[in-house]
Amino acid sequence: MITINEIAQRANVSRTTVSRVINHSGYVSEEVKRRVLKVIEETGYVPSENAKSLRTKKTKVIGVILPKISTETSSRLVKGLDEIFAKEGYQILLANTNLDPEKEIEYLRLLKSRHVDGIILSATNINSPLVEEIYQLKIPFVTVGQHIPGLANVIFDDYQASKDMVHLLIKKGYKNIAFIGVDEEDRSVGYLRKLGFLDAMKEKHLPVEESWVQKGIFDVDSGYECMKLIMDTSKRKPTAVLAVTDRLAIGALQYIKETGLSIPDDIAVAGMGASELSRFISPPLTTIEFSMKDAGREAAGLLLEQINGENDHEIIRKIKYRLLERSSI
Repeated sequence: MITINEIAQRANVSRTTVSRVINHSGYVSEEVKRRVLKVIEETGYVPSENAKSLRTKKTKVIGVILPKISTETSSRLVKGLDEIFAKEGYQILLANTNLDPEKEIEYLRLLKSRHVDGIILSATNINSPLVEEIYQLKIPFVTVGQHIPGLANVIFDDYQASKDMVHLLIKKGYKNIAFIGVDEEDRSVGYLRKLGFLDAMKEKHLPVEESWVQKGIFDVDSGYECMKLIMDTSKRKPTAVLAVTDRLAIGALQYIKETGLSIPDDIAVAGMGASELSRFISPPLTTIEFSMKDAGREAAGLLLEQINGENDHEIIRKIKYRLLERSSI
């Protein structure tokens, strides 16, 4: 493999001059630059990435920590990130926590030891040990989906999105609305979406039966079981149900169909997340689309600004959402 010293010898220039030509730094006359570039082309020389990293103190690698790598949400986020980072010559190193908060801290430490140029975290939930670990990193950092004070945050308006969906259901004539949520330690999906539901119902002076509110986990089976629990324990049956994710909503929808009830005539179903499957189930699911690809682009841009020495203060960027009304309500 040819080295930078051999390039210098063949072009009859110093090693420093070759370095300036390769890195576009410092003055080099046009005649000398042409000579060096001609030798580089003839030899097929490719600069060593390791050597570049030593010079620039940058690895050109970004660490991305995801709660579940196999989901559509994560896939869309990564597409948005890659669209921006690839243009700037950065590679992405993905870490999958599989919804385990302890792994989030483990991967933060691992990525720091790998000397990544920055980290983007899509957290399961925000807790004190995680926040303390993040504050100690001292490297460019952006969160997606959750808010951490003092950092760059790309978030969604989960509270208002949930309220908007409840308002739509009420407008369509549904008053007895049930709710399927997740653990409120997940502030965005668990706490804020539930709060939006409760506040919307309260504003319209509509009662919420205790049995109508159930908590599941992030999968279809859990939505099925929560809906079964709602129907089995409620003296007054709900006429609609809002689930905080499409997976939960699809599980609820399946249970309702199996009991012989009609959707939406007997009970309406709405979700959140606009999963690909939501369009193709029967009936198609009313849901809210949060643009994860836009969130990825925004997060990548914020991280690059930090890497380049800009915007090291707290930033909150809210990504727009849109309500997709379909025939499940």
